[in-house]
Amino acid sequence: MKIGYPCINRSIGCTANRTFRLVSYHRERLIETVAENLACLRKILGFNREHGILFFRISSDLVPFASHPVMNFSWQDRFLDQFGEIGKMIKAAGMRISMHPDQFILINALDEGILERSVAELRYHAQVLDLMHLDTTAKIQIHVGGLYGDREVAIRRFIERAGGLDEDIRRRLAIENDDLRFPLADCLRIHAETGLPVVFDVFHHGLNNRGEQLARALASATVTWKGADGIPMVDYSSQEAGKRRGTHAKSLDAALFRRFLLESRPYDTDIMLEIKDKETSALRALGIAHDDLRLLPGAPDGGT
Repeated sequence: MKIGYPCINRSIGCTANRTFRLVSYHRERLIETVAENLACLRKILGFNREHGILFFRISSDLVPFASHPVMNFSWQDRFLDQFGEIGKMIKAAGMRISMHPDQFILINALDEGILERSVAELRYHAQVLDLMHLDTTAKIQIHVGGLYGDREVAIRRFIERAGGLDEDIRRRLAIENDDLRFPLADCLRIHAETGLPVVFDVFHHGLNNRGEQLARALASATVTWKGADGIPMVDYSSQEAGKRRGTHAKSLDAALFRRFLLESRPYDTDIMLEIKDKETSALRALGIAHDDLRLLPGAPDGGT
């Protein structure tokens, strides 16, 4: 079991998701921005390695405009060595990496233009992970998409579109249950026909389910992960008190996380904490889980 957080480290003074407005695009600015993002990513990964945080979600904004028609040079060739070095760092530390494009990635879109842009964006994400020479345990997780007035047709369209994706993309894809449209049960149906593993989002399941208790739901999701997919991935968060339903917590609720660790046994999963204070909660989670036999040995006690 590895525990991690997404995209941003609030302790180190830089971000790996710097971007700029499209109207300001020019090649020199892009090169400068990507170089800074990659340098910061190395710092984040170094921090994580030193603190035993072995699961990290890389920002989709690592290479701004990578899938946009405005891109006018081969960023893959320009930064080939830098991506390769970062990949070596990840593998040497035994880390796991994921990526998560935004909600506008819609494989089951009715609009062909949206579909084309979605596939282009997924191709970019796959290229990032391929340039790092990471195996297929490094996943790109996406939501099923929109209902478009007919759940069954929307699911069928996703299945057909997913089957037509290039293998370089498809081998890295995983689908996640969401909090509004497609619960775990729908994702399991899609897995049965596509083989795509299901990232189980604990918080989303609490908001959108068909009556499955946590242990049963987690068991159903974990069996969708096969050998080349790696250990099942789980997203974990909780409700922020006093905020709109579905608002992610600002910091880790220790009691709730301890309960989740107990309820999730014996399933071995890698846990992505979608908590707003990022690495702070990841360190707390490591401390809470320090005596859990599923946790990789050597993780430091981050306190409770």
